[in-house]
Amino acid sequence: MKAFVTGATGFVGSHVAQALEVAGAELRLLARSTSPTKLISTLKNAEIVTGDLRDASTYKQALRGCEAVFHVAADYRLWTRNAADAMEMYRSNVEGTRGLIDAARQAGVKRIVYCSSVATMGFRSDGSVVDEETPVTLEEMIGHYKRSKFVAEQVALEAGKKGDDVVIVNPSAPVGEQDVKPTPTGRIIVDFLKKKFPAYVDTGLNVVDVREVARGHVLAYERGKPGERYILGGENLTLKQILDKLSATTGIPAPKVKLPYVFALAAGVFDTVFTGQLRGKEPRVTIDAVRMGRKKMWVRSSKAERELGYKVVPVEDALRRACEWFQANGYV
Repeated sequence: MKAFVTGATGFVGSHVAQALEVAGAELRLLARSTSPTKLISTLKNAEIVTGDLRDASTYKQALRGCEAVFHVAADYRLWTRNAADAMEMYRSNVEGTRGLIDAARQAGVKRIVYCSSVATMGFRSDGSVVDEETPVTLEEMIGHYKRSKFVAEQVALEAGKKGDDVVIVNPSAPVGEQDVKPTPTGRIIVDFLKKKFPAYVDTGLNVVDVREVARGHVLAYERGKPGERYILGGENLTLKQILDKLSATTGIPAPKVKLPYVFALAAGVFDTVFTGQLRGKEPRVTIDAVRMGRKKMWVRSSKAERELGYKVVPVEDALRRACEWFQANGYV
């Protein structure tokens, strides 16, 4: 198989590229001229295509001869500086997805695996576990990232309805090595390692090993049904449980003080206004992040287990690898 991969210079995408290489694929990896390529430097059967997801003319030719597209690239931020910055997120996540699907169709690509997110799911305030069938609307999406991913997913679903062979995967919160940015979940780990977690809030995430997410992409290509969504998740954990697991791994004491929601929201408002708007730097705690945290983002991966052969595994090993990688690479 010859596979075209976007986002391979990032966290999840680099693992997807590695999983594809293990599966014997020949790779073409889309990367911007400014993107660091350290995470893909060890791949032996890969060609780097310099281009920009927002401009299909930069990669159209590279799609020729490819059987598969794995679209993993995304502008993943919970804070934008201004309206123009937010529009760039929609250009990348929505229009970039639309352009790639159109270009893949014209190039005769057999199947597209689109990496969405569980952020598009219909989470409930009662903390119930949700799945692909839980009703959800755009109005429930908090912040530009979630809204842009929701709209992009609708683009992929609509393409499937029109006959394109598109399979959608929805990873939960991945953890593991190579989280270069790091992601919001990775920042939890980094802040914990730096002992900057004096308190916690009553929230929850589904945390998944990034290696299993990568394997799930390959399974989606091999076994997924066109036009279907598959949650690729791991363990449903409260934030306190995540911190306790990190404590067991590192020996660093976990916080014991639970912060009421109103104080967390006040911290988010202060940090967003003072750090973000006045100083022009990315806040550690954003208003959108606090608002998202009011609902436990718990999911089940039964459909992926049943139809793809996906496996839900304990997350301790991924947390350990993440801690070791952040420490070895100067984040702490």
